[in-house]
Amino acid sequence: MGLGNPGKDYTHTRHNAGYRALDILANKLNCKVDKGKFQGLYGQVKYGTEKVFLLKPLTYMNLSGLSVLQLSAYYNIPPQRIIVLFDDISLPPGRLRVRPDGSAGGHNGIKSIISQLGSQDFPRVKIGVGAKPDPEKDLADWVLSPFSAQEEEALSYSLEKAADAALAIIDKGVPEAANLFNGCQPK
Repeated sequence: MGLGNPGKDYTHTRHNAGYRALDILANKLNCKVDKGKFQGLYGQVKYGTEKVFLLKPLTYMNLSGLSVLQLSAYYNIPPQRIIVLFDDISLPPGRLRVRPDGSAGGHNGIKSIISQLGSQDFPRVKIGVGAKPDPEKDLADWVLSPFSAQEEEALSYSLEKAADAALAIIDKGVPEAANLFNGCQPK
């Protein structure tokens, strides 16, 4: 699952890092994410011996769990087999963090998924989008803002690595993916 908000106005915002990483993953897998169902856009592809579903919820970030729940219930996918790609303000652009599970950490999209699935036991790839430069700045305004040119350059590196991390989770499991990607950063 790649988290984000639908519509042109949000395409290059910090909150859409998950969507953008999922687009790169879809390209790597030669999979079109263009079927409308589950309150989102999804695609299905065979990857090795695995059947992989790629999903972009169209519910807007705060209700992402509705879309995730519908797809996972329809295909009987347990939370532990759902990989979520999403933005994280605690990491600078260019950095990733792979985690096997955990709390929402203040992220409303993850909070919605945890609420709908009734579990926080799902792997995730956190994509750094940078912290608010001014503590007084509204968090919603910050995550809905675009990246600077320098940040965008670092982000393009981490988006590519986030797609690779998702494949590594499928291939090798979360601990190995974390070992491979948690320290990576742009040169």
